[in-house]
Amino acid sequence: MEQLIGRAARDLVDAQYAIALTGAGISTESGIPDFRGPSGVWTKNPEAERRAYLGYQRFMADPKKWWEERLANPGLLGDLGAVMPNAGHYALVELEQSGIIKCVITQNVDALHEKAGTKRLLEYHGSTAKLRCVACGLRFRRDEFDLSRLLEEKQLPPHCPTCRGVVKSDGVSFGEPIPGDVAHQSLEEAGKCDLMLICGTSAVVYPFANLPRIARERRTEMARKTGTGISAVRKVAAVTIIEVNADPTPLTEEGVSDYLIQGKTGEILPAIAAAVKRLRK
Repeated sequence: MEQLIGRAARDLVDAQYAIALTGAGISTESGIPDFRGPSGVWTKNPEAERRAYLGYQRFMADPKKWWEERLANPGLLGDLGAVMPNAGHYALVELEQSGIIKCVITQNVDALHEKAGTKRLLEYHGSTAKLRCVACGLRFRRDEFDLSRLLEEKQLPPHCPTCRGVVKSDGVSFGEPIPGDVAHQSLEEAGKCDLMLICGTSAVVYPFANLPRIARERRTEMARKTGTGISAVRKVAAVTIIEVNADPTPLTEEGVSDYLIQGKTGEILPAIAAAVKRLRK
């Protein structure tokens, strides 16, 4: 374990453009249950998963009713506003502040990276702390709308003050396209990084799970001297991909990642950040 942490720290220090991808595994240590793990929300309640698959269709068919039901029923993950970031989130902030991590792309909708202080953040599946106009894509802080008043006055759904489009939660539902701005920026990041640190994701939810594969497909040319003194050029991977996960994933099994550091992100990421700090002294 210590050798792998040291290797990850050296790879990060040597990288020119490192990014991090995070999933539910980094938030479970803050007390937020995951969805598909052994004790996941949907593992325990398959009916809730079936309803979730219909959520976007129901919104598009009747956004007023969707909002009324949404405000009447607590979310499956509880009150996310009361949940605090953990050591894993803060370790990524430290790596960003030191200039190592250039961007964090997260599957999580819990806003914990933002709460921890990450500045360059792409919330791939949106955020429960925000609302988004489905017409123009403009985002709003949730408290910019008095949703309780709109419910009481029967004025739901909320409408965008700019284009008058219908506003929904920023969280991306099944069947809903990934917002174009986030999808485009995420592809750009995967296309230019030379190190990808993957933290706490099962890598089975697409299209997010494509990002490491897109990065892995990139190749760069490396010249070397042969025994005859003639330079030879060969194609090598353009990116180092490191996994920090509790268990192996398809990325591990398919050889997409270079190596896996197995354990809790809340323990491993701070250890990596500390090792990076020592190397840079």
